[in-house]
Amino acid sequence: MVAESTEADWVSRLADDVIAESERRAPGKPVVVASGLSPSGPIHLGNLREVMTPHLVADEIRRRGHEVRHLISWDDYDRYRKVPAGVQGIDETWAEHIGKPLTSVPAPRGSAYPNWAEHFKAQMIEALAELGVEYDGISQTEQYTAGAYRQQILHAVRHRAEIDAILDRYRTKKPAAKPAQKAGQKPVDAAELAAEEGSGAAEEDDGSGAGGVGYFPYKPYCADCGKDLTTVTAYDDETTELTYLCACGHIETVRLAEFDRGKLVWKVDWPMRWAYEGVIFEPSGVDHSSPGSSFQVGGQIVGPVFGGEQPIGPMYAFVGISGMAKMSSSRGGVPTPGDALRIMEPQLLRWLYARRRPNQSFKIAFDQEIQRLYDEWDALTRKVQDGGALPGDIAAYGRAVGTARGELPATARPLPYRTLASVADITAGNEEQTLRILSELDPSRPLTTLDEVRPRLDRAENWISAHVPADQRTVVRAEPDRERLAALGESERAGLKLLVDGLDSHWSLDGLTSLVYAVPKVLAGLEPDAKPTPELKTAQRSFFVLLYELLVGRDTGPRLPTLLLAVGQGRVRRLLGAGE
Repeated sequence: MVAESTEADWVSRLADDVIAESERRAPGKPVVVASGLSPSGPIHLGNLREVMTPHLVADEIRRRGHEVRHLISWDDYDRYRKVPAGVQGIDETWAEHIGKPLTSVPAPRGSAYPNWAEHFKAQMIEALAELGVEYDGISQTEQYTAGAYRQQILHAVRHRAEIDAILDRYRTKKPAAKPAQKAGQKPVDAAELAAEEGSGAAEEDDGSGAGGVGYFPYKPYCADCGKDLTTVTAYDDETTELTYLCACGHIETVRLAEFDRGKLVWKVDWPMRWAYEGVIFEPSGVDHSSPGSSFQVGGQIVGPVFGGEQPIGPMYAFVGISGMAKMSSSRGGVPTPGDALRIMEPQLLRWLYARRRPNQSFKIAFDQEIQRLYDEWDALTRKVQDGGALPGDIAAYGRAVGTARGELPATARPLPYRTLASVADITAGNEEQTLRILSELDPSRPLTTLDEVRPRLDRAENWISAHVPADQRTVVRAEPDRERLAALGESERAGLKLLVDGLDSHWSLDGLTSLVYAVPKVLAGLEPDAKPTPELKTAQRSFFVLLYELLVGRDTGPRLPTLLLAVGQGRVRRLLGAGE
């Protein structure tokens, strides 16, 4: 495994704090960190920060030899709140299930899973395995329906007046209004604005709805319609006899001490679980930083009511997507970790989360920016291997390429992503053509099998096919543009001749790179290695445009050296008029 450095590393600093706090609260016991995910729809890349922040901290604690548990609570007993947009296999009839637990809602048509929650959990579970995230999953449906929290529920109900008084301190508080943008002021970044707006989780019902018994922190699911559209109309503290009325008209009386078809309201449920599980560290999203939010209120409830302590942990900021607005599972079309892993290797995705402090927003690229990100990653890899990287960068790199259990599977020969994407673009996935082109990149070390460049090649092919519009794809001319060739000026003809004459002796990626940049220099009477001037750069650009027009019929395209290799010497000569 790569040598690690923890200097100037946010993960190490948080790990120090968590270990110290765990030794204070629960000496000799495993360190407990936690995440919570609601499978109410596609679990997107913003939700992944809820997992990656504690994962990275937990992994650092493991590296130091401590036992640690990373709990991921699947909030699959939450109510189905709305029909999310953009989900295939559903229609407006799914609105009939609003109010039911997520595990009681049918999965989208064609799903291999028994219910809505399991369908969306499965996608995340697969992505977490690929990312090397080690965790203990907890289904809240299983916990509640098995009676695991029965005593905690009874305790909360006995202390409902105390909970109500705590909640009441926050009910009238509103977030401060956003200041108006001043003339000439830089516009607020979309990611920052979205981070301020939050996800809406802080608006969850706190149990204060009108009812026959006043405030009640527990919601039964109706035995008749299966929904939580219920109001507790009577409760006896001695017998725990509870009567509820559902909006569907059903009335039922049960004994809460024996009843397992309901749950605590979220603002009570969360602090209950902190105490029940002994959570030391759990980050929270920006929507939990406002007055009255679940995290803020939970911190006031957990001690007085449940005898526990609020976890320590940072607020984490928004994760955006290049070219997209704020992510929301209910709006549809939001990229998931699985979507990202189809176009990038796990190491790159881990690095994006590891290199930024939790309170820093960042974007994940699904557009052309992914090529620059990969260039940056490859440059960091070289610096780490050469010993020239900064300590913080070394630490982030080490956390990206592996975990305490070992390194993640990696591409044996990681050729530049932009090169692989260009080749995939030109060959349209033809493996024989792809191998020929990639083998010619470096004649001194020819590629013998495409397995050497996988899985990075597969990711690049997926990106080209899924995220590059058809009108931006590269199509090499089938026949020479004879009209354009006939109209060539003297300098243009001379440039093309210099290029064609040098193809054979420069037929490699580095060689062709030197050749295409040298032609305009030689035409200007300079040495091939002369330093470029502004005038020379203009001449080079004009020459490149000419080549693109003759080869692909546009004024831009993949990097020319890659394009020339892909087209092949014979076809290049023909399209440039050498055989006409």
